[in-house]
Amino acid sequence: MSKKRKNTSLVHWIWALIASSLLGGTTGCGDGDGADHADKQVFRYNESSAITSLDPAAARSLEHMWVVDQLYDGLVELNAELDVVPCLAESWEVDPVAHTYTFHLRHGVAFSSGRFLEASDVVFSLERLRDPLVISSGGWILDAVVKDGIRALDDRTVEIQLSQAYPPFLGLLTTAYGAVVDQEHAQTKGVSLRDQPGGTGPFVLKWWLEDAGLVLHPNPKFWELDDQGQQLPYLDAVHIDVVQDMGSEFLGLSQGRYDFISGLHPSFMETLLDEEGGLRSSFAEELQLQHVPFLKTDYLGVVLGGSQTPPALNNPKVRKALSLALDRPSMARHLRRNSVSSTDRFVPPSMLGCDAPRAVRLELDSAKAMLAEAGHAEGEDVGTIVVSTTSDYADLCAAIQYDWTALGLDVQIDVLPSSVLRERVAQGEVAVFYKSWLADHPDAENFLGLFVKANFSPGGPNYTHHCHPEFEALYQQALALSNDDARRRALYMAMDSLVHSEMPVIPLFHDRVTHVLRQDVTGWVISPVNRLDLRRVRKGA
Repeated sequence: MSKKRKNTSLVHWIWALIASSLLGGTTGCGDGDGADHADKQVFRYNESSAITSLDPAAARSLEHMWVVDQLYDGLVELNAELDVVPCLAESWEVDPVAHTYTFHLRHGVAFSSGRFLEASDVVFSLERLRDPLVISSGGWILDAVVKDGIRALDDRTVEIQLSQAYPPFLGLLTTAYGAVVDQEHAQTKGVSLRDQPGGTGPFVLKWWLEDAGLVLHPNPKFWELDDQGQQLPYLDAVHIDVVQDMGSEFLGLSQGRYDFISGLHPSFMETLLDEEGGLRSSFAEELQLQHVPFLKTDYLGVVLGGSQTPPALNNPKVRKALSLALDRPSMARHLRRNSVSSTDRFVPPSMLGCDAPRAVRLELDSAKAMLAEAGHAEGEDVGTIVVSTTSDYADLCAAIQYDWTALGLDVQIDVLPSSVLRERVAQGEVAVFYKSWLADHPDAENFLGLFVKANFSPGGPNYTHHCHPEFEALYQQALALSNDDARRRALYMAMDSLVHSEMPVIPLFHDRVTHVLRQDVTGWVISPVNRLDLRRVRKGA
C-alpha cells in the first residue's frame, strides 16, 4: 500500500471517530450513549468531490451549493415549481422605468452569531462578489447592476438598480452566490468565511475535516417555523462524507450508511434500475426513487470555423444530417435506462411553458438525403470527425460514432481528462465536443445566452462561436420585456427554433434530477435545479 493511501485511510478513520462523537454515538461499547444516538434524527449523505470552501462567494459547484444552502439564506429562493418566492425578503417591488428592485427584509431574523440581520448585510454580501480581493466566481450575477447600485435605504430596506431591463435578475438572486452573510463576522480579524461560516440558514457548522467530511447541527437562531409553529429544521444533525468512489457511495446507501444519493452513475445504474428505468423489486422495501425534469441538456457542440473543425461541419445542413442520424431513443433506453429524455432542442421544455420535449427518432434516410444535398453524399469529402469527451460519456460517444458511420463518415473518439477537455473547449482547440449545460436560474435566457456573440469563449460560454444577426436581435428584444412574460416566452421559443435550424449544437437529452432515498426519509423536496432543501426532512415513521 502506498504512503498516500495510508494517509487517506488514516484521515477517514480519524473522521469516523470525530463524526461519531459529534453525533452523540460511540466507537466502543458499554457507556450507553449508543441508545441516545439511535433516537437522533441524523441525515447522512456523501459527496464524491471534495468540498474546498464554505464561502457563498465560491459556491461554483453543486457540492458547494448544497452545503451553502444549509448554512445561508438569500433574499429570495426558488420553490419546486421554479417560482421565485420570499426568503429573507418578505416582499419586493420592481420599478420598470428606473430598473430598480426594492426588497423589504423580515423582522427578527438573526445570524447564527445572534446579531440581527440588517440591510447593510445584504449590501456587503452582494458587493463582495465584485470585490477583486475576494476573487469570487459569482460576480457575474451582478453584471446588470450599476456601480454603487446596491443601497440600504434603511435597516430593513434594500434597493438594487440595474443599468437596463433584465428579467432574469430576480432568478439570479436565488443562486447560492446570492446568500447573505454576517458582515460583522466576516470583517472580524482572523475570520475566513471559507471555514468559519456566518449565515442565517437552518444549520451551523459543527466540524469540518477536509477531504473527509462535515457535521452540521441545527441553527438554534433559525427564523423559519412550520405550519404548526414548530421551529425548523427537524433533523438533529447532517453528516456529510467525502468518498470519491461512486460504487462505494451506492453500497453505503444500500447498507443504510447513507440516506440519499443524487444521480445515476454507470457503476451501479444497472444494478439499481430495471430495463424500463424503474427501481428493481429487490430494492423496493429499502429505497425510494424520485425524479423530476432537470434544467440540464446534454449536447454535442461544433466549434464553427475552428482550426480543428472539418470545413464541411460549418454547413448547417451537414450538422442537421448528423442530428437526424442519431438514434437517441435507443441510447436513452440501453445506455441510460430511460433516465433521460431524448431531444433535438436545446432549451428544456419547462422553461418554454411546455410539458414535455417533442418526440424524436432516428431518421437515417433523411440524414443521408440532407448530407447529399450538402454535397457530401456517403460522407464524401467530410474528413475525419473527432469527438472529444470524458470517460463518463465514452459509451454514448461510441454509440454516436456507430450511428454516424452509417452515413459513411470517419469518426474518432478522443477521451480526455475533464480539466483538459474544459480548457480545450474554452480555447476552441477541438472540433466536436460532448458537454452538458445546467441552468443556475429558471429563465430560458440562461440557455440561449450560449449563442450570443458577446459570450464568445474563452471569455464566455459560447463555445461554438455561433453568431446570427436575427438571433442577436431577438435576444435583445426579449431582455427588454420586463413586464410581458408571454411575449418574452414567444421570443425565447423563436430563438430556440433558430438554434434548431442552425444546429451549432446537436442536442441529445434533457436530463432528470434523480434522487434515491431510504424509505424512512420523509418531507423530501426535489428541485428541477437539484438544490438540496433539508429544512423539513425527517427520518423514521
